[in-house]
Amino acid sequence: MADPYQILGVDRTASQAAIKKAYRKLAKNLHPDLNPGDKQVADRFKEVSAAYNLLSDGAKRRRFDRGEIDGQGNERMGAQFRYRHAHAGAGQDPRFGPGRGGFGGAEDLFSQIFSGLRRNRGDGHGADAKGADRSYTVDISFLDAARGAKRRLTLADGRTLDVNIPSGIDEGQTIRLRAQGEPGLGRGPAGDALLKVRVVPHPVFSRKHDAVHVEVPITLPEAVLGAKIEVPTIDGPVSMSVPKGANSGTVLRLKGRGIALGTSKKRGDQFVQLVVKLPDTPGAELEKFAKDWGRKHAYDVRGDSSKT
Repeated sequence: MADPYQILGVDRTASQAAIKKAYRKLAKNLHPDLNPGDKQVADRFKEVSAAYNLLSDGAKRRRFDRGEIDGQGNERMGAQFRYRHAHAGAGQDPRFGPGRGGFGGAEDLFSQIFSGLRRNRGDGHGADAKGADRSYTVDISFLDAARGAKRRLTLADGRTLDVNIPSGIDEGQTIRLRAQGEPGLGRGPAGDALLKVRVVPHPVFSRKHDAVHVEVPITLPEAVLGAKIEVPTIDGPVSMSVPKGANSGTVLRLKGRGIALGTSKKRGDQFVQLVVKLPDTPGAELEKFAKDWGRKHAYDVRGDSSKT
């Protein structure tokens, strides 16, 4: 995979906001829903999405910048060895990692303490303590977050779990999987697995709480005369009526076409903002009509906003 910065067309010093903006711009043109059957565009969309997934993750981005992983997130040959030796202090065995010296750090110290307790008690039982929690990050699409989905997660110990993603989950929220973390000490329970959710932006939809927002272009005749048009929703396209005299910025509501949060059966609404689009080349006929109509029906659309 090529350099993810080059794929998104951003500088290596670009902010997270700039990276997100670049991705959304590319995804709007490359999304498979807008280019059905075009394999070349579909492959390009996958490449752009993979680049965004890497650069939007702060830890992965820093590792890529240091040369520890490649553009696909794979370890580079020798990177782990260099990392360990770079963080090993004077008189310190690099096998034990940064800050651990020759004693193996906090985990080994913890082990020594509890093994000592077991020996001192002499009752055949070790000290009981809950296992540590394990943290993971899971990337899901906007539509999976809105509608709910099932994802397969590979845990640190190699086990796989099918995880239910609840409908309406949002960026940054955490799913807790009970007893799927580190084993407990003695008779202590296992820790939990904590899944932090990252939602990949959609090229068409956005959301605020349980409401879905979308911009839909309409033609000049549709705006003036009104029309029945097809509008995308998270469940698929639906028919909607555009009223006569609709303007750019007019917002229409599709009731119950938004998001159901968690176990709630009640869904929010979808808000459709209309954008009037003129043809790329208006042509002489339309230009003549606009001139003739404008002379007879002059009206002020800016009012006092043009006076500063």
